[in-house]
Amino acid sequence: MKNKYYLSAKLILAATLLAGTHLARSGAAPAGDPRTNLWFTTYAGQYARIYTTDANRVSGNAVTTWTNGSLIQSLPAYSGVQAVYSSADWVYVRSTGLASYTMGPWYLDAAHTQPFPNFPVNQQTLYRFPRATSVPATKSETQGGAIGVFVDGVAMFNSWDAFYWNGTEDVGGGGSGYWNRDAFVNEGVTFDPGYAHQQNTGVYHYHADPIALRYLLGDHVDFDDVTKTYAEATNAPTAHSPILAWTSDGCPLYGPYGFSNPTNPASGLRRMVSGYVIRDGNFGTSNLTANGRATIPQWAVRLYNVSSNQSGPAVSASYPLGRYMEDNDYLGDRGYTQGVDFDLDEYNGRWCVTPDFPRGIYAYFVAISSNGAPVFPYNIGRGYYGNPTGGAVSAINESVTTNVLGETNLPSVLAVSDVNNGTVTLSWSALEGGSYQVETTSNLSSWTVVASNIAARQNAGIYLDTNALDPRFYRVARASLANFQSVESSGAAASSGGSANPGATVTLNIALPSTPPWPPANAPVSSVTLGDIRGTSISDPVQGAVIATFAIPANAAPGPQSIVVKFASPGPTYTLTDAFKIN
Repeated sequence: MKNKYYLSAKLILAATLLAGTHLARSGAAPAGDPRTNLWFTTYAGQYARIYTTDANRVSGNAVTTWTNGSLIQSLPAYSGVQAVYSSADWVYVRSTGLASYTMGPWYLDAAHTQPFPNFPVNQQTLYRFPRATSVPATKSETQGGAIGVFVDGVAMFNSWDAFYWNGTEDVGGGGSGYWNRDAFVNEGVTFDPGYAHQQNTGVYHYHADPIALRYLLGDHVDFDDVTKTYAEATNAPTAHSPILAWTSDGCPLYGPYGFSNPTNPASGLRRMVSGYVIRDGNFGTSNLTANGRATIPQWAVRLYNVSSNQSGPAVSASYPLGRYMEDNDYLGDRGYTQGVDFDLDEYNGRWCVTPDFPRGIYAYFVAISSNGAPVFPYNIGRGYYGNPTGGAVSAINESVTTNVLGETNLPSVLAVSDVNNGTVTLSWSALEGGSYQVETTSNLSSWTVVASNIAARQNAGIYLDTNALDPRFYRVARASLANFQSVESSGAAASSGGSANPGATVTLNIALPSTPPWPPANAPVSSVTLGDIRGTSISDPVQGAVIATFAIPANAAPGPQSIVVKFASPGPTYTLTDAFKIN
C-alpha cells in the first residue's frame, strides 16, 4: 500500500510541477549552447537579501527591503537572472542585478567603523552580448559601467575605479588619463564578503574574483557558516572552473582553474597564472619606486595608441606602487612566453578547450595568486580581446526564442516526496512570497483542497499529510503572491490575493480554481477582467495559471475586486470572488 501511495503522489506532482532550475554541471559537455543554457537560476524564486551591518551578518539577520534615504528597495525583488532570450546573433539577459547569496555589509574602512553610503537596488537591466566573437586587429578599451554580465545576473565592471591622474591629482568622473586607478587596490576595502559593491545608483557589481558566486557554483571555494565569509579552498582543484560570466565581446569568463595544456582536457588542472607583474624591477620591469612613473607599459601604449612617455606621480605613501593599473607590466613584453612562463595573455585569456567548448574557444579566466588573493587584471584585461558590440539595451527589437522565464512564470519543481509511517511529506520549489494550496483526488476528476495558505519558506514549500489512509494523487498550486518589484518595470507585480493603489499598473499571476478542469497550457484566453478593468498582455504559460496586466485608473474605487478569466469558446470561465484589493 505504501509503495502505491508513494508512486501516486510522485506521479501527479511530476506532471503538474515543471522543471525550471539551472542545469547541473558534469564532466561531459552540456547539451545545447552554454550561452543560453548555463545561467544560475537556482535561487531566481527567492528574494534578494542584504546584511546591513557586521552584527547582522554574523547573526544571519538579513532584510529583503532597505533604504539609505536615496537608494530605496521598498518592495522585495527576486534575485538575479529572470529571463534569457536568444536570436541567431544575440543573447539577451534580463536581471534585477541582485545576487543570489546574501549581499553586504559594506564599509569605507578596514576596521568597519564607517558605513559605506550606497546600497544595491533592483536595476531592471536588459543586457545583450553577441553569440559569435569577432576579433579586431585594433583592440578597444574597457570603459566604465557594465562590460559584461555574470551568470547570476550581477554586472561585471572592469579593473578601473574611474579615477585617473590628471597631472596634478587623481580625479574621478572618467576621462582619458594614462595612469588609471586600480579598483581592487583602491576600493577593495568597500567590497562585501562576495567581493562586490555598488556605486551611487545602486548597481551591484564585481571588479575582481566573484568568490561568493564561485562558491554557489562549486568552484573550489569554502564558506564559513559562522562568519558568513568565503575563502579559496586549500586542497587541489578537482574540476575545471565553470563559466562565470559573458562579456560584451561575446567571450566567456571562467573561474581560475583550467586545463594545464590548453588543448588537452586530459592534461590535469592548474590555476591559470596571470601574465602581469608589478613594476618593481623584477622580471625586467622598470623599478617605479626608484625610477619614478615616467613611462607607461607597452600594453598601455598599444591600447591607448600614445607614446610611452606619460608621467605620473612619484611612488610615495600617498601614491603607493600598485595604485594604478599601469603599475603592472605584461611579461610577454619582457621576453617571457605565454604557455611556458604564464598562462593568460594581455587580455587575461587564452584560446583553449573547456568542458563547455570541447572544440575550443577564446576565454577569459579569473586571476588569483597562489594564496587565493585577486591579482591584476582580475577578470579581464584593460582591453577586450574581441569586438565589444554588446551592452545594455532598452528593448528587444527582433524575434527571439525564450530560454528562461522567472518571476511569476517560474515553474515549481518537485524536490522530494516521501512516505513514512503513514505520513506523506511533499516538498517543492516555490516562489518566495507565494501562498500555496494542496489538493488530492482518488479518481483524477474531482479534487479536494486538503491544505491552503501554505507560505513559501524562501524558495521552498512543504506539506505533511498525516491523515491519508487510502491511495491518492496530489497536486499543488500557487494561490496568491505578495507584491514585489518586477525585473521589467518600476511598478509592482502581484498575484490574486494581493493589493495595489489607484494609478498603479500591476501584472497578476492568477491561479485558477481546480473546478472546472484546467485547459492545457497556452490555451486561448478571450478576456481577463479585474472588476471592470480589462486586462492586457494576457498569457497562459503554465496549466492552471493565467498572467494579465491591469492599469488601475487613478479614480478607481477602493475595495475587493473579483477576477474573471474567460477562455475562448468552448473553454471554461473562472470567477475568483474578491481575489484582489484596490487600496
